[in-house]
Amino acid sequence: MKELLELYWTFVKIGCVTFGGGYAMLPILERELADKRHWTTLDELQDYFAIGQCTPGIIALNVSTFIGEKRHGVKGAIAATTGFLSGPILIILIIALFLTNFAQNPLVQHAFAGIRVCVCVLILQAVLRLWKKSVVDPFTFGLYLAVFILHAFSGLLPFRAPAALLVILSGIAGIAAAAVKNRNSGKAGNSR
Repeated sequence: MKELLELYWTFVKIGCVTFGGGYAMLPILERELADKRHWTTLDELQDYFAIGQCTPGIIALNVSTFIGEKRHGVKGAIAATTGFLSGPILIILIIALFLTNFAQNPLVQHAFAGIRVCVCVLILQAVLRLWKKSVVDPFTFGLYLAVFILHAFSGLLPFRAPAALLVILSGIAGIAAAAVKNRNSGKAGNSR
């Protein structure tokens, strides 16, 4: 029970600072879950992020569910997910109940302007970390360029490449590249 409460409370704290969504959360999740608590490794966390992108819902919420399940099965997944949702729901309820014209308040507008700048930095930091771990050879760099061009310039192309399709095709390309690499290393081993 103590471990489930720790999961819940950890994700309450993380959920309370979810400004900017999933990628902005990556540095916070890394520090809290991999560095401080050792509940996961950086590689596993990045895998959870990749899966979280391909599944419905908020990336950071999906990651909390994955971590909770890894730690304590279904009960852990429920504790972590509930914890992650508790803080933001409470904050939103308080704002909705007690503050009228909240978004029009100049202090709130200035606060959100500052938060947006911070979110940009957190997202950039996450992108740089993901780049270091993901773009590691000529194949992954070529795949990066192809996906970037298809996505960034889809408005100029005669067709639109949906993000979900790009994710699926990238996964297939990764599997194919690994198969070719394994086949080639098998041939090299047989020639010795």
